[in-house]
Amino acid sequence: MNTTEFTPAQLAAYIDHTLLKPDASAAQIEQLCAEAREYNFFSVCVNGAWVAAARHWLDGSDVKVVSVVGFPLGAMASDVKRYETEVAIDDGAHELDVVLNVARLKAGDDKYVFRELCDVVEAADERTVKVILETCLLTDEEKIRACKLVVESGAQFVKTSTGFSTAGATVADVKLMRETVGSKFGVKASGGVRDAQTALAMITSGATRLGTSNGIAMVKGLTGGGAY
Repeated sequence: MNTTEFTPAQLAAYIDHTLLKPDASAAQIEQLCAEAREYNFFSVCVNGAWVAAARHWLDGSDVKVVSVVGFPLGAMASDVKRYETEVAIDDGAHELDVVLNVARLKAGDDKYVFRELCDVVEAADERTVKVILETCLLTDEEKIRACKLVVESGAQFVKTSTGFSTAGATVADVKLMRETVGSKFGVKASGGVRDAQTALAMITSGATRLGTSNGIAMVKGLTGGGAY
């Protein structure tokens, strides 16, 4: 993909405008939504408690609402993830970003991981499901196994990171994920994507969505691409 002629508006369409801090206030979530409207970001990504409010503040716009599920550790019971998915949908979420059970994957319990993902996909009722692998905790072999399980589960995206662990997205991980899932599957780079140069590097490497709290700086920092 040629990113040299990307406009700010084209970059904005990749961005899940994100605020997942535990102390985020109602005023900050409302501001997040207002910014997403102004810059035409693809979505806002929030914790489940803010989904209904975000839908309200985005009413009448094309901006989607993404809810995280099992965030940030992914280590809760599968039934809890399923229920959290159902509640998020009831509150108006268009997409779900669910954290994979890292320990189960590392233990080789692929059957457990697959069943859990299938349960979440079923509960999502045809909404887009992105599965967070937390790549900084995985070997390349584990990343490949995880990607294959996500594809088989019926989810629509693999995602690099929560942004709450030891590291975030890397170009190498995005390339590996893209190679594993194929050309038509979603790949979201998240965690440490803070400027336009990094964003374009992730897109060039195969990312089709970007999770960031720095979307405004990204689109303003994009040069040579015309007016927003």
